[in-house]
Amino acid sequence: MKRRDFVQGCSLVLLLGAQELARGAAIVAVRVWPAPDYSRVTIESDALLSFSQNFIPNPPRLAVDVRGIDLNPALKELVAKVVSTDPTISGIRVGQFAPGVVRLVLDLKQPVAPQVFNLPPVAAYRHRLVFDLYPTQVADPLEALIAERMNDANPAPAASAAPGTAASADPLGDLITQRTTPAKPESAAKETTTKIAGGPLPTRAGGQKDSKEYDGPYMSAPRPQATDRLIIIALDPGHGGEDPGAIGPGGTREKDVVLRLAHRLRERINAGSVNGNAMRAFMTRDSDFFVPLHVRVAKARSVKADLFISLHADAFFTPNPQGASVFALSQGGASSAAARWMAAKENKADLIGGLNVRAKDAQVKRALLDMSTTAQIKDSLQLGSAMLRHIKRVGKLHKPRVEQASFAVLKAPDIPSVLVEAAFISNPVEEAKLNSDAYQDQLADALMRGIEGYFARNPPLARNRSL
Repeated sequence: MKRRDFVQGCSLVLLLGAQELARGAAIVAVRVWPAPDYSRVTIESDALLSFSQNFIPNPPRLAVDVRGIDLNPALKELVAKVVSTDPTISGIRVGQFAPGVVRLVLDLKQPVAPQVFNLPPVAAYRHRLVFDLYPTQVADPLEALIAERMNDANPAPAASAAPGTAASADPLGDLITQRTTPAKPESAAKETTTKIAGGPLPTRAGGQKDSKEYDGPYMSAPRPQATDRLIIIALDPGHGGEDPGAIGPGGTREKDVVLRLAHRLRERINAGSVNGNAMRAFMTRDSDFFVPLHVRVAKARSVKADLFISLHADAFFTPNPQGASVFALSQGGASSAAARWMAAKENKADLIGGLNVRAKDAQVKRALLDMSTTAQIKDSLQLGSAMLRHIKRVGKLHKPRVEQASFAVLKAPDIPSVLVEAAFISNPVEEAKLNSDAYQDQLADALMRGIEGYFARNPPLARNRSL
């Protein structure tokens, strides 16, 4: 080959390369995450993507022009990734709108408040362009829980209803009416047996008793006055969606095993009761989607949860550590270097899952994370201790007592909150246990007994009737 031809050939390659670089990034992956709370679409690329967006309300659809890329098979995969059960997205259309500009049109089933934003590389992810589609009409989760419980408690065949009578449109109002009916006087006079030693139990915030272990004689004590209300336990399966959590040596993802554990615990809670009052579990996520840390806290508070239990699976750099742990919040320093390291790791979930820091309400909601109270921490330690007493009967403990650190997800100021590390997913033996139905059932039973033990010593306070 002549030198001139070689130089011209190289120049052509360089020119094509420059054009390709000018057009931008290569697509690494595309993902769609449907969820009741919101639906997310993610385009992952090896370089930052620029975009412009336009929301059309009637019929509802979102058009996004992504600059610097050309239509390719990876982008076309988005069309097939939309499932019919997606509550928000009915379909996605993609096309080459102009040279170096791809237009995506997301056809929607309902009006949304869209958030489109970029995320920088983190963990295993490259650059991500994220479409978060939040429905503008959101059901009240507390009313949904109450309605569900009322349907369970009062199953009535359709034929028994009077002709022309419609189902109640206000389940919360119906429950308030039922709950404000005066109770029978003799119902408050019943007594139960409480285990104490050496005198009365110490009093905690709200006039309730401390839950420390006592080994003294039994004596009769007045039964706590029934609160006559729904007891709500917020279950928080860690990670989810874009954030897989820790991954075991066999490929098990933390987000999957803790979701299965949460479903098992939910079944037990929904079948349980406290002093004759029905219990209901509320899950911060009930499928595979990402929930920011501050939103998990806000969700628990929105249903006025009595307890908050975040479920996780521990991990370390080596396969040797093993055993379950329970953590509570610390207002000061962490109780150990390991607890501090664990909190820092879990608090990175927002970076990996992908939080839109430009959202207008993000800073307001994040302020919740700065409102912790001494009473909440004290009650959280009591709940954690009650759980550990039962967890140790079904498996090993990594630490024999409740550890403390500044976990962002535990900072609800008015809800006793704990984080349970079910086992070390990084340990091959414990990874197998986490995938075992038998161990998951045993652990769910232990957590349920811990919840019951906590309420036995700390009966829930009555709420304002307007709730």
